[in-house]
Amino acid sequence: MKGMIGLGLLAGALLATPAVAQDRQGIAAGDVLVRLRAIVVAPNEKSGGITPTFPGEKVKLDDAVMPEVDVTYMATDHIGFELIASTTKHNASGTSGTTGGIGKLASTWVLPPTLTAQYHFNPKGTVRPYVGAGINYTIFWNEKASDGLQAAVGKTKVGMSDSVGWAAQAGVDVDVSRRMFVNLDVKYIDMRTTARLDTAAIGTQRVRVDINPLVFGAGVGVRF
Repeated sequence: MKGMIGLGLLAGALLATPAVAQDRQGIAAGDVLVRLRAIVVAPNEKSGGITPTFPGEKVKLDDAVMPEVDVTYMATDHIGFELIASTTKHNASGTSGTTGGIGKLASTWVLPPTLTAQYHFNPKGTVRPYVGAGINYTIFWNEKASDGLQAAVGKTKVGMSDSVGWAAQAGVDVDVSRRMFVNLDVKYIDMRTTARLDTAAIGTQRVRVDINPLVFGAGVGVRF
């Protein structure tokens, strides 16, 4: 709730900027673009084995759907810098053998703040495609073992390492009025983690997972 109030105050302050800067078509240096998207985060995971006890067994992650807020500052007519903010929850499941029989092994929330530098191809037009590249820092938080895993191996503590990687994106903004636009966007995020499971029955198990999700987004935006 505090975050929503803060966002509203920010929007109100930005709306108070001179109208002359808001009535023109397209975008220009100094503009701030605020977008609200619905995103689908689709992991392209590649898992190692669960070692040392289940070296031949791997894990998979499910997709997640969440809202996302991003802000782009236009440094020039063509160059912008975008920061995204969203967090998603994912379940990790076994794919075969003993862990596959258990199914869901653990869950985690993922917070991947990502900063990209964008090139906007047609800043003065109503249809404005762009591409971008940048850096991502992924935080894994509120990791929990599933009831099924704890029933099988006893009380289990789960921890996942954070990661730093690169990101790439492509998208398009399409004006629906002088200030408002719709947006389509896709990102690839270089993301990985090593999960550690401290279990009562079989000791400490580790598995490395390259997550590398595609993030598909669609939403609306406002130019300030």
